[in-house]
Amino acid sequence: MTLATSAIEYSSVKSIAGPLLIVEGVEGAAYGEIVEVICPDGEKRMGQVLEAREGLAVVQVFEGTTGLSTNQTKVRFTGKTAKIGVSMEMLGRIFNGRGKPIDGGPEIVPEKELDINGYPLNPVSRKVPSDFIQTGISTIDGMNTLVRGQKLPIFSGSGLPHNQLAAQIARQAKVRGEGEKFAVVFAAMGITSEEANYFMEEFRKTGALERAVVFINLANDPPIERILTPRLALTVAEYLAYEKDMHVLVILTDMTNYCEALREISAARNEVPGRRGYPGYMYTDLATIYERAGRVKGRKGTITQIPILTMPHDDITHPIPDLTGYITEGQIVLSRELHRKGIYPPIDVLPSLSRLAGNGQGPGKTREDHKKVVNQAYAAYAEGRSLRDLVAVVGEEALTDRDRAYLKFADEFEKRFVRQGIDEDRSIEETLDLLWELLAILPEEELKRVDRELIEKYHPKYRKK
Repeated sequence: MTLATSAIEYSSVKSIAGPLLIVEGVEGAAYGEIVEVICPDGEKRMGQVLEAREGLAVVQVFEGTTGLSTNQTKVRFTGKTAKIGVSMEMLGRIFNGRGKPIDGGPEIVPEKELDINGYPLNPVSRKVPSDFIQTGISTIDGMNTLVRGQKLPIFSGSGLPHNQLAAQIARQAKVRGEGEKFAVVFAAMGITSEEANYFMEEFRKTGALERAVVFINLANDPPIERILTPRLALTVAEYLAYEKDMHVLVILTDMTNYCEALREISAARNEVPGRRGYPGYMYTDLATIYERAGRVKGRKGTITQIPILTMPHDDITHPIPDLTGYITEGQIVLSRELHRKGIYPPIDVLPSLSRLAGNGQGPGKTREDHKKVVNQAYAAYAEGRSLRDLVAVVGEEALTDRDRAYLKFADEFEKRFVRQGIDEDRSIEETLDLLWELLAILPEEELKRVDRELIEKYHPKYRKK
């Protein structure tokens, strides 16, 4: 981020509360304005105005307030908002949560500077997302299809392999079509050094870093920095999409850490808490992040978002997943039960949903049989899952041949379709062909959701002839 040199300086710090400074006698300060905090020992830190009213400003200090005192600290108001210098040189680079390079490379020479808070999109200027993005993961591509311009979160839990899944999507994601430019912007918030090393190593060894811009905020970095990180990432994504005509996939992990930082700052400001102590404006705040995804009329580039969040105690009704679900267009849910079975990725397709999946399926996008074969697979898997509960009561010997076929389908669906290698990149054609192989377990008369001509074209029984 950049900082102005001309500024108004105050030495009237009234109090220090957590990461916040309360400065008196301030005139003309604006919300979001960048400030320079001069410590008693001469060190300079950056901050941002959280609240401004007549004669008072509340400033959040990015590097924290340790070592500051009320009578020896000076605050310089720059009159500028937070900006980041952007250029195509950022592809292939790794930055910290404040936009500074941490990969040993040189500073970026910016083509231009952009406000990290972005600009709200006029809903009238939005186009409906409709083009398929291939992640190489069957449970997403086949059952919960991701389309360009969509925001599709992943709901995970503590200890589940969402980091591995995030890295795999970042490596494998691609758009179909000739001459389409694609990039990944990856932002990690509040992660450990071990997790950061994992992500950096994955990007480097697979070559995915060449088309990626990576931002990493560590758990021991100031919580204030977590508020900046996703906004920096999305500003870079907007530059690549709307000015360089690229299709950009933004992966944000972990949004739970972001919301915890919001709660910490809210508590320091003595705000009246909302649900479970989170600020009442958390919905609005999350919307300022999620709604920066989309397609814009007259622009070739698109921004697609995959926010990842860990649900505290696996509670999908917790405020973070609950509010996220209201703003976004579906969810991918990771299952602890599938994880215990040793299945990776442990995506439970039944509670998962992509509300825009139908827009990206069909001829010219994936394949003509996509919608029908997926509907049939959903129905068969749901019935097979329900039969497991029945077997627990009456035993498998009480089942009919039809029931046993559905039970076998559910087992094979998890073993062969849901499970895939951490480096396995399946095309959409391979995913759909695998669904047909699994549906061949069922009697042909049970395939009531698929047209006869599709059965005769794609069913293994007829394809072998």
